[in-house]
Amino acid sequence: MDIPRPSQAKAKLRKRLLIGGIAALAVIGITILLARLKPAVPTVDRSLVWIDTVKRGPMTREVHGLGTLTPQDISWIPARTTAHVDRIVLNPGAAVEADSIILVLSDPATQQAALDADSQLKSAQADLENTRVTLESSVLSAESDAATAKATYEQAKLKKTVEEELVRDGLDSDLNLQVSKVTAEQSETLNGIQQKRYAFAKDSVAPQLAVKQAVVDQDLAQVRLKHADADALNVRAGMRGVLQLVGVDVGAEVTPGTNLARVADPTHLMAQVQIAETQARDMQIGQHAQIDTHNGVVAGQVSRIDPSVTNGTVTVDVTFTEALPKGARPDLSVDGTIELEHLDDVVYVGRPAFGDEHSTVGIFKLGPDGSSAERSQVQFGRSSVNTIEIVKGLVPGDRVILSDMSQWDANDRIKLN
Repeated sequence: MDIPRPSQAKAKLRKRLLIGGIAALAVIGITILLARLKPAVPTVDRSLVWIDTVKRGPMTREVHGLGTLTPQDISWIPARTTAHVDRIVLNPGAAVEADSIILVLSDPATQQAALDADSQLKSAQADLENTRVTLESSVLSAESDAATAKATYEQAKLKKTVEEELVRDGLDSDLNLQVSKVTAEQSETLNGIQQKRYAFAKDSVAPQLAVKQAVVDQDLAQVRLKHADADALNVRAGMRGVLQLVGVDVGAEVTPGTNLARVADPTHLMAQVQIAETQARDMQIGQHAQIDTHNGVVAGQVSRIDPSVTNGTVTVDVTFTEALPKGARPDLSVDGTIELEHLDDVVYVGRPAFGDEHSTVGIFKLGPDGSSAERSQVQFGRSSVNTIEIVKGLVPGDRVILSDMSQWDANDRIKLN
C-alpha cells in the first residue's frame, strides 16, 4: 500500500499560498496604478469650435435688440356720443386727409339735441333783442322827462328873475315873488331827480344787456357742442396719414370714448427696440444707435427709455437722424444696435457663448502647439454685443475657444484635430 509523504504536501501548500499572495499583490498594485491614471484626453474637431485671439486696443460697448418701426404721430379717434355704426367708408391702409370720412354713425338723440340747442339759442337771441329795445325805450323816456324837467326849471328861474325886477320897480307884489321862488326851487329839485334818473337809465343798459348776452353766449356754446357731436357722427381722420385700424363693425353700438379708428403719419417713423433688462442699465438718452431695416442701416439716437420692464426687456425709442430707405413702413421688423460707450485701451476678446460680464468662468486656452487646449479661469469685465473685456486670466495674443464647451465640463484638457 501507498504511504503519504508529509514533506511533499506541505511544499505544495506553501507554493500555492505564495502564488496566491503574489497574484493578490499584483491585482492591488494594478488597481492603484489604474486609479492614479488620468482620464484620456478627449479629441474635438477644430472645425466645430470658434477660436479667437485676445487683443488689446479700443473697444466699443454696444447692446443689441430686435424691434419694429412705429409712427411718431398716432391719432386714435374716439366716439363722442352713444351711436350706431351705419357704414364703414374707408378700410385700413387707405391714405387719408384731415377731413376724410372713415365711418358714418347715427344717433337720433344727438341730432335732436342739436336742433333743440338751435331753438334755445334763437329764443335767447330774441330775448336779448327785446331787452335791448325795452331798455332803449326806457332811456329815451327818461331822457324826455329829464329834458322837460330842465325846461320847467329854466322857465321857473326866468319867472323868478322877472318877478324880482318887477318887485324892485314896485310893479308887483312880494307874494307873487315868493310864489315864483318856491316854484323855481321845486323845479330845480325835480330837474335834479330827472337828470339822475336819466343817468341811471343809461348806466343800467349795459349790465342788463350783459346778462342777456351771457345767456346767448352760453346757448351758442351749447349749439356748437351739440352740432360738433352731430358732425362727429361722420367720423373724420383729423390728420393726414394712413388709416391703420378700424376697430368696429357695421351694426355695432358704441359708447362715448370707444376707440373707433387709428390714423398714423407714415412719413415720421421711429424705431422701438427691445433690449434685455440686464443690458439696459447703462443706456442713456442721446446715445447713438444704428437701425438695420434689412434694406439699409440708418443712424439715430435714443430718445426715450421705458422705465418699466416687460417680459424681461426694456423698450427703447430711437429717433432717426438720417432719411429712412425706401420701403420703410410702420410695423417693419428691424435690428437695433445702441452704442453705450467707447473704451480706448482694454484687453478684450470675442464674446463667448457662456459667461456674463463681471463674472469668472473657465475657458479652454490653446497651447503653443495649437493642437491642445487647457481650461483657464478668466475674469470678465464690461461687455458688448460681440466682444467682452478681459480683467484677469488672459493676455493679448492668447487663443481661446469661445464655443459652448459644456459637454466637456469634466475635462480640463482637450485635443484639437
